Amino acid sequence: MPRRLLLLVCAGALAAGAVVRTVPAGAAPERAPATLRVLVTNDDGVAALGIDTLVEALRELPRVKITVVAPAENQSGKGDTTTPSVPAATETTTASGYPATAVPGTPADSVLYALDEVVAKPPHVVVSGINEGQNLGPALEISGTVGAALTAAREGVPALAVSQGLGDEPDYPEGAELAIDWVKEHRKRLVRGSVDADEIANLNVPTCTTGEVRGLVEVPPMPTGELLPASNCESTLEDPPDDVVAFSNGFATLSEIRTN
Repeated sequence: MPRRLLLLVCAGALAAGAVVRTVPAGAAPERAPATLRVLVTNDDGVAALGIDTLVEALRELPRVKITVVAPAENQSGKGDTTTPSVPAATETTTASGYPATAVPGTPADSVLYALDEVVAKPPHVVVSGINEGQNLGPALEISGTVGAALTAAREGVPALAVSQGLGDEPDYPEGAELAIDWVKEHRKRLVRGSVDADEIANLNVPTCTTGEVRGLVEVPPMPTGELLPASNCESTLEDPPDDVVAFSNGFATLSEIRTN
């Protein structure tokens, strides 16, 4: 369009009350979000329903590269223990068919094997779970789900442990939803490498038989005490002091656990 005609068009638009916006010369277009590298593991074994639900939920995120490396068999209760000599891993899939590596060892073995042998670049985050059964307070030391996350953090990779409360049918979609919320909230900082790896996030989500999850609370782990088997999602208790009390009264809990 000739310059004179262009000026006349713009003047006419302004006279009609239109808003004319200009783009500065050389302005860069808005960038798409950087690819988020996620390593997924667990302690229930690579074929478990919990890890499958988590992986399928993560796949819905834009620009995400998911690597699954998990124990070949159930390794619950192994904490962060490692095996002196781990046999060769094998290629397999999750229950829904996503490519995975099965490690014949503990959850911690799986994380170390992934970092040493599988991923070309270190992941931005390790997500461990979704475990069948809550991992709270006094139970943390023996939890393989938490142990895998702690192992990742000790290697300098931020980590989230995710556990679903016991029930006839654990509500893994509920746990996956809150795990994805956590990843979304921290995504930019994870990609920038500004998330502290000196501690992990431990997420526990009730499986409600009546009522529904009452919300997410950030609380410290209970140092000692009795673990209750189920959650009362119709409780009216407010301001729980720790993860055990919160979870027992229908709240999903998020706790920070130091690596040492």
